[in-house]
Amino acid sequence: MPAIRPLALAIVRRGDDLLVFEGRDEAKGETYHRPLGGGIEFGETAAEAVRRELKEELDAELTAVEQIAVLENVFTYEGRAGHEIVFLFAAGLADKAFYERDEVGVVLDEGTRVHWLPLADVASGKAILYPDGLAELLSAQA
Repeated sequence: MPAIRPLALAIVRRGDDLLVFEGRDEAKGETYHRPLGGGIEFGETAAEAVRRELKEELDAELTAVEQIAVLENVFTYEGRAGHEIVFLFAAGLADKAFYERDEVGVVLDEGTRVHWLPLADVASGKAILYPDGLAELLSAQA
């Protein structure tokens, strides 16, 4: 039976850019972007999870981690239904070198591209940002 997946994602900004990984849904023929982070493990708080995930995915330490919102995301990926409760955390990167380059690298455990996404590309429809509701949340905070 499918389960609801709890996630913790880091909202790391560089001006009007957002740190994201780039994914692909072949069933939809869609390239999309999502902030870094991942699943919350049993016994772990969402804040602990977001710190662990950024360390695993980018070998990055987070600073000033603050929960800003929770979104519920019901979606389809590769033709399969998904359901997530997403804890969003505003955060900074301890290593300032990450802010100096547009192409940050890749997710260490899977090789997915990591870069700074101009939020103007999302607003114009040029880029897709998940989870649903995140773009609206960020534009309301601007």
